[in-house]
Amino acid sequence: MCKKMVLIGAGSAVFTKGLMMDILERKNEKWKVALVDTDERTLKIITRICEKMIVQMDSDVELAASVERKDVLSGADYVVSTIGVGGRRAWEQDVFIPRKYGVFQPVGDTVGPGGISRAMRMIPQLIEIARDVERLCPNAMFFNYSNPMTMNCMAVRRATGVPVIGLCHGVKNGVRRAARFLELLHEEIQFTACGLNHMVFCYHMRRNGEDLFPVFKEKLGKIPPENREIGPLTETMVCEKHTYVVSDDRHFSEFVPSATAQHAYFGKTLGVDAFRFEDTIREGDEEFARYEAYAASEAPLPAGFFRREEGEHEQLMDMIASMQEDRPAIFYANLPNNGAAANLPDQTVVERAAVFSGSGIQSVQLTDFPTFLLPPMMRFAAIYEVAVQAALSGDVKLLECAIEEASLPLGREAVHKMTEELLAAHRSYLPQFA
Repeated sequence: MCKKMVLIGAGSAVFTKGLMMDILERKNEKWKVALVDTDERTLKIITRICEKMIVQMDSDVELAASVERKDVLSGADYVVSTIGVGGRRAWEQDVFIPRKYGVFQPVGDTVGPGGISRAMRMIPQLIEIARDVERLCPNAMFFNYSNPMTMNCMAVRRATGVPVIGLCHGVKNGVRRAARFLELLHEEIQFTACGLNHMVFCYHMRRNGEDLFPVFKEKLGKIPPENREIGPLTETMVCEKHTYVVSDDRHFSEFVPSATAQHAYFGKTLGVDAFRFEDTIREGDEEFARYEAYAASEAPLPAGFFRREEGEHEQLMDMIASMQEDRPAIFYANLPNNGAAANLPDQTVVERAAVFSGSGIQSVQLTDFPTFLLPPMMRFAAIYEVAVQAALSGDVKLLECAIEEASLPLGREAVHKMTEELLAAHRSYLPQFA
């Protein structure tokens, strides 16, 4: 039976390449793939790349492309969102504007002023996509990879009732990082983790029944900091709370507002000389320029293009196979809490283990979630609740409240001015604040 997937936000080139490779390698399955991006030039480039991939991998995947998602959603079995409203230029403003007020973020796509600003322009678009999914392909599964993950999924479910599933490779990637540090294969590690996306706490870590945290601590004491691949905030969690933060410091530091002041991250400034933000943007621009050159060339894609890479796309096709073939398997997903972690609101979207099978997706309940990890979870769950209400209502006061609570102390006047500047920079993407 032929299955159809619609990828909305196909201009996310690295994700699209990785997912297409995963689909093309499934020689015994029949797939239709529709690419959607509102930027016509970007869509043409990515479509040409995918056409070359299909030819060079000798695949019979049927490819379609459109700047209008309504033209291709009908009959979809799976809809995947990787949209980034405003692209890298808008993302830059999410980080650069707060810097003027003394808030330095290394990523700015999840929390803090940058992440909340991003949510304001992402949520209206994702809600419209969800409504189109509900109308045109109501039986499709809707997967979201777009950040800020938690706020996006909470808002879509609340505004539309569409059961969006949030996916991120952070847990798998974090366990791989820990395995490298411990000089183990990641398949050897058994673990349990739960948290808010990009603040996910791995609180059990074992190998053959042996607790690995004592080994982790011992190695941290022996290896110089510059050789650890483990950030100092994460190291403190391991040593003091028997907990490993799977996202490491690049994301986790933004959940520690005091670290976002200038020179406050162990003498360094986040986004400047620690996890330099400008490098992230430059690398994204350079990667897209390479794709543009590949698309314009008459030559086949180089062999190195097909090298397997880690990325957000990694487990999606395995998840789909588990459901289609009724082979139960555990993956991590962002779903409403519904009692999974005690004392958190049911509607808060929490990242934790879930069983994917022919019966759908069933969340794993975590009766042993440590109570000492609840304070940061509850604090940011409350901040996300306020931010989601701001995004849905266009209430500037609520937006200022969310930004103030997620930032280091700035004073009301500074928060007000920063919020005004962020709204002005993104005005064309913010219909709810018009």
